[in-house]
Amino acid sequence: MGSDPNGTAAWYARAAVELADTSELQVAWARGVAGDEGVVALIDRLPRERRQPSLVFSVARLLGAPAEGWPELRDWLVEEWPRVESEARDRRTQTNEVGRCAPLLAALDRIPGPLALLEVGAAAGLCLGLDSYSYRFDDGPRLGSGAPLLACRTTGFGRAPRWLPDIVWRRGLDVAPLDIADEDDRAWLEALLPPDRPERIARFRAAADAVAAIPPDVIEGDALGDLPALAATAPSGATLVIVALGTLVYLPPDDRAGVLRTAADLAARLVTLEPASALPEVAARLSAPAPTPFVLALDGEPLAYASAHGDRLSWLSPVGQPDGGRDPA
Repeated sequence: MGSDPNGTAAWYARAAVELADTSELQVAWARGVAGDEGVVALIDRLPRERRQPSLVFSVARLLGAPAEGWPELRDWLVEEWPRVESEARDRRTQTNEVGRCAPLLAALDRIPGPLALLEVGAAAGLCLGLDSYSYRFDDGPRLGSGAPLLACRTTGFGRAPRWLPDIVWRRGLDVAPLDIADEDDRAWLEALLPPDRPERIARFRAAADAVAAIPPDVIEGDALGDLPALAATAPSGATLVIVALGTLVYLPPDDRAGVLRTAADLAARLVTLEPASALPEVAARLSAPAPTPFVLALDGEPLAYASAHGDRLSWLSPVGQPDGGRDPA
């Protein structure tokens, strides 16, 4: 195999490490691709932005690839590659990870309502329906009565949410909105989930059922250029909250910074759940390197380290409060 650190084989080798906490099956697939010159050559026929491991694997699942080991997937990919290549050119990763609603709830609990919620990169808007679900932080009381129940374990000293937010307006912004009531769009969102994580698939299906009854509006538009116009339609009596849950990382660095500036210009509150490396403004306020990939922040101030799927939070001490202090009620 080639030794190009920017090549497809190296990309999939890195993915095999990055997916270790996400899917054992996809780790095996990524390792298999990385060591297979023939399959790498097929993937290299795609534009670089379409060679992304999660995109190729999800397209394969959408088209009926077996949820089995690498030898079985390899045989299927080689046979079905023309279909995979065609579909991959038209798709993009748009995971609606509803587990991230638990960290989102923790941030919204610190903002006086009523709230006007505007999510950047909302896909089908499942995270905009966060008040349709229910939550349990550690062994605390259940908040809400809907399905799915999202559990979140915390460490450190911080305040878990005490109630669901009062959301009076909600909109999403996405370059390619999805409709959760559309069977094809729903099938694609499910294909984006690892096939060996049945609990995540069940959680997605429950959330999709809950939101499909009254789907939120997701407007087609650019995360930066179209944000001010959509924000201007929010009701004046509500606190505007702009939300980004693992989506800014896919934008160029200048555009990420632009979203932060736009939120400030709009006098909006900003909730981000992004990799620390994606937002230098947030990373600069961390006292130590992030032990998890994601950091939950409110208006650029880190609140907690977080797992990528929102099931774990490690509270950070509030500004001016020494480590070990308890967040005030």
